[in-house]
Order: sequence, then structure tokens, then C-alpha cells
Amino acid sequence: MAPAASIVDIAWAAVPPGSPRRDHAWRLLAELLPAGADLENPCPRCGGPHGPVVVARAPFVASVTYAGGYAIAAVAATRDAAALGIDAEPELDARRDAAGMTGVLGDGDATVRDWVRVEATLKADGRGLRVEPATVDVVPAADGWTAAVPDGDVYTGWDVPGPPGILVSVAVLSRESPGASPTA
Repeated sequence: MAPAASIVDIAWAAVPPGSPRRDHAWRLLAELLPAGADLENPCPRCGGPHGPVVVARAPFVASVTYAGGYAIAAVAATRDAAALGIDAEPELDARRDAAGMTGVLGDGDATVRDWVRVEATLKADGRGLRVEPATVDVVPAADGWTAAVPDGDVYTGWDVPGPPGILVSVAVLSRESPGASPTA
């Protein structure tokens, strides 16, 4: 399993209050991708601009997330990854922490790190929260973790550095995975 740093490029920027966070995420993606790449993110259900990021005219996959006043973007070349998801959450959040994470991922307690790993995986899967998060099976691995999605694939994941106080995880469907498309 290759470390995330060798196949995924990540960038983040603070989003000023009242500023459209999508604009900041798109600017980050434009900086990470080659010139001429086009971006769109049509929702698979309604067509609105809030679905998974699609890169056209460049051999890359991309994902974005927002947490604690930051926009965070990730890209990977399609020679290395058939799919990519990134998620982030503030390490501390008074309202979330007061409510607790019990039951968020099924029976028992979950951590914010557990949630970020599952969400990154579901973004890479492309179905997002249309898949019950508690059904994603995350297992520690030598240099990261793997996550199996029901009726889906097994993803390789890593916890990566991010902005101060923000937990960030990425999930990748390896080009060598059995379900990976050979021509993405």
C-alpha cells in the first residue's frame, strides 16, 4: 500500500466568513490540477452543483471537503486512483462533543476520526450518505486503513495532515482494485 503522500496531493485554504466556500475549493483544485482541466459537480439525484467533483480534460480524480472554516481539496492521477474521497472535521466541536458520537456509526461509541474515515470512503464510493455509514467496515492496515463498502469496493485510506485542529482522511480506490474501471 503506497502512502497517501505519494499518490494524493492535498491543499487547504481558510474561507473568510460570508465567502462562498465552493469558490475557494475550486481555486485549490485549479492550483492542484494541470492547466485546461475542467471541473463540475452535478448532483446524481437533482443535477444541482453539489455532487461529487468530476474532472474533465485531465487524467485526475478529485474531492473536496469543508471543516472549521477551511476548504480542503485533494487530487490523484487516474494512473494511481480510480476514485478518491476526502473528508475533514474539527477535532473539537462544542455542539458535536456535547451530543456525543454514540450510535453515529452503529452500536457503541465512535470517534470523530472514525467518522472522517467513513465519510471519505463514502465520497470515494460516489454514493455518499445514500449508503448507511454504519455498514462501512474500516480496518487498520500497516500504513493506513482499509474500508469495505457494502455492494461496493474496498478502499485504501490514510489519515493525513491538515489545517490546525482539523482531522483529515483520504480514501482511494486503487487502479489495481478488482472493481476499478480500466479506462477512467
